[in-house]
Amino acid sequence: MSAIDAESEELARLRYEENTGWPRTRRAVTDFIRQRPLGAFGALLILVMIFSAVFAPLIVPYDPVQASFADLLLPPSGTHLVGTDPFGRDVFSRLIYGSRTALLVGFSASLVGSTIGLLLGVVGAFLGGRTDQLIQRGMDVLLSFPLIVLAIAVVAALGGGEGKLSNVIIAITIPIIPRVARVVRSSALSIVAMPYIEAARSIGTGSGRIMLRHIVPNVFAPFIIMATAFLGQAILLEASLSFLGLGVNEPEPAWGLMLRGAGMQFLERAPWLAIAPGVAISLAVFGFNLFGDSLRDALDPRLRTH
Repeated sequence: MSAIDAESEELARLRYEENTGWPRTRRAVTDFIRQRPLGAFGALLILVMIFSAVFAPLIVPYDPVQASFADLLLPPSGTHLVGTDPFGRDVFSRLIYGSRTALLVGFSASLVGSTIGLLLGVVGAFLGGRTDQLIQRGMDVLLSFPLIVLAIAVVAALGGGEGKLSNVIIAITIPIIPRVARVVRSSALSIVAMPYIEAARSIGTGSGRIMLRHIVPNVFAPFIIMATAFLGQAILLEASLSFLGLGVNEPEPAWGLMLRGAGMQFLERAPWLAIAPGVAISLAVFGFNLFGDSLRDALDPRLRTH
C-alpha cells in the first residue's frame, strides 16, 4: 500500500470517528448551544429541575412534611433559605420535593398523551375512510373544550382518594391526545401518499408493519416537538388543579397546593409562601417552553436558520 493510500485511509477513519458516537453527539450539543442559547438556557433549567427531583433527599435540609411548631412563619434566613410555612415546615424542602410531583405528572401525562395521539393520528391518516372520520370527530369533541376546563371535568368525574395523583395524570393526558393527533395526522397524510408506501402495499406488507416501520419514524420529529411542548403545559395544569383543590392532598408537597393554602392566606404577612412556588412554576414552564421552541426550530427544516 502506498503512502498516499495509507494517508487517505487514515483520513477516512478519522472522519468516520468524528461523525459517530460521542464526538458527533458533542458536536451536536455544542452547535445547539451556540445557535440557540435560549433553548440551551431552557435545557439548563430542566436539568436543574430533574437533578433536584432525583437527589431531593440529599439536597433538602429538613423533612418536607414534618411540622415544627417552634418555627412558625419564619422569614427567609440562613437556617431556612425560603422561610417556613404556618406549620413550621421548611418551604425550600417542600419546593424541592414538589418538583418530583411536577415532573412525575408532567412527563407521565405528556408521554402517554403524545403517544396515544401519535397512534391515533397515524392510524387515521393511513386507514382513512370511516375510521379516520370516527377518530377525527372524537378529536373534535375533545378539542371543543379548553385544556383546563376538560382537565377539571375529568378529574372531578374520577374523584379523589388514594389514587388522586393518577387521576390528575389521566385528566391532563386526555386534553393532550387530540392536539398531538391532529399535528401527527397532518404530517402522516403526506407520507401515506408517497410511492414507497404504495410499493409496500403492493408486495403484501401488513398495515401494522407499514405504519410502524415507514410512517411512525417519519412523523417522529413533530411527535418529539409536541411531547416537549406539552411538558410545560402539563406542569402548569397540575399546579392549577392542585390550586383548585383537585390535585394532591396535604401534607404532600406540590407547588399549586403551596399557593392555594398558606400562600394566599398569609400573602401580606409572609409573601415568600406565594412567591417561592410561583417562581418555581414559572421557571419550570419557561424552561420547557424555551427548549420546546428551540427543538422545533432545530428539527423542522422549514424553520432552520442557516
